[in-house]
Amino acid sequence: MLVKPARSNLPGLPSRHNRRRLRSRIVLSFFLLGLGLSTLIAVATLYFRNRIDHDVMDAALQKNNDLYADGFYQHPNGIAGVAFEKIQGKVFSKEKFDHAPPAWQSLPNGVFDIVEPAPGTGEKSYYKLAVRKDPNYWFFMAYDTHDEHEAQLRLNRWILASIGVFSIFALVIGIWSASRVMSPVSDLVRLIRRRSGEGANAKALAPRFPNDEVGELARALDDYSDRINDAARREREFNADVSHELRTPLAVIRSTVELMLEQPDLGDKMRERIQRIQRAQEGGTAITETLLLLSRGERVRGETSVARVAEQLLDAHRLQQRRGKQLDLRMEGNTALMVDAPEATVNVALGNLIANAVRYTDTGSVTVHIGVNSVDVIDTGRGLSQEDEQRMAERGYRGGASGNTKGAGIGLAIVTRICALYGWQMQVQPRRDGTIGTVATLDFSDVR
Repeated sequence: MLVKPARSNLPGLPSRHNRRRLRSRIVLSFFLLGLGLSTLIAVATLYFRNRIDHDVMDAALQKNNDLYADGFYQHPNGIAGVAFEKIQGKVFSKEKFDHAPPAWQSLPNGVFDIVEPAPGTGEKSYYKLAVRKDPNYWFFMAYDTHDEHEAQLRLNRWILASIGVFSIFALVIGIWSASRVMSPVSDLVRLIRRRSGEGANAKALAPRFPNDEVGELARALDDYSDRINDAARREREFNADVSHELRTPLAVIRSTVELMLEQPDLGDKMRERIQRIQRAQEGGTAITETLLLLSRGERVRGETSVARVAEQLLDAHRLQQRRGKQLDLRMEGNTALMVDAPEATVNVALGNLIANAVRYTDTGSVTVHIGVNSVDVIDTGRGLSQEDEQRMAERGYRGGASGNTKGAGIGLAIVTRICALYGWQMQVQPRRDGTIGTVATLDFSDVR
């Protein structure tokens, strides 16, 4: 488990790089709406125009072909072909069925669209053909649709051009509408950013906006900001009161312990007990000062020896060793490592890791290994489950190996907050050397 400084991204939300701006979504919606409607209207126009043209032309051509056949039967000695302005009629007797164009011979009765190469030119010829086949005569009437085909192509080009024009028009309308819609939202965002630097003295947002959706949002933000400021004020007052009230009894305990340790006739057992009280007082002072800094979000500079703090913490645990649980507590490594932080802060961060190692180790050792810019707390305890490794830093989580051990499960949560404030990293993972146990690493490198 690797704990890094906290970030502002919320779970379940897309990252900043993957989010599409609301303005862009509005413009895109208008563009797609214009494109879709233009395309739908164009397709519907072409479909119904072609449908109506086909129906009218087919009916007219079929009617003319029937009239042509009826006229032929009434005057059988007339000519075999009748030429009109774009219409040509032909009749073939039973003996001359094979004289009909090959493409027409296999067609049944009805009206057909024919496309074939024009004689001599090689260009395509478009025409409609009405077919009526009686037992003794075949009647054909062809209608030249070349001009209609060319007109259809021109219409298609104009419709495609109109789709592009309407889409561009929709895009322009979308950009203009998005600017109008997003203008108050952009103003609200700008005021919020400016307000973040004004603190509790910031002016209300709602009076600057009309009574619309953005105004409702501004009022909700004002209400939320007031509640946050009120909670922050109460927290600051509480922390100040607790810090003030705790410092006095801790100072009394410290002075009293120092006086007691100066007694020349003090026995060894009594001296050990008083030293335990002294260690507890020092730990209480450190945690009080650290929690006060965390509540303020204040990163205080300092020059602290990690080795000195680690040795003091190990001495305190040696004094607290119970009967039946004798652990080998030792320190090794780079004793010259200095950290730019108050001693109380390093004491709390490292102290929680060592306390956890001692608490969950029944036999064996707890080793504090100080590296170049980090410290490892290595134990031979009960180890970590996969769930423990993932949830170890959660506030209130104690782990599956906690058993009957005492603790509220907030130690590593406090260390996590310290890491976020100072840019450190904390990692808790099982040992990788084949030994049961845990390695808790505190890296003092500033990763921000």
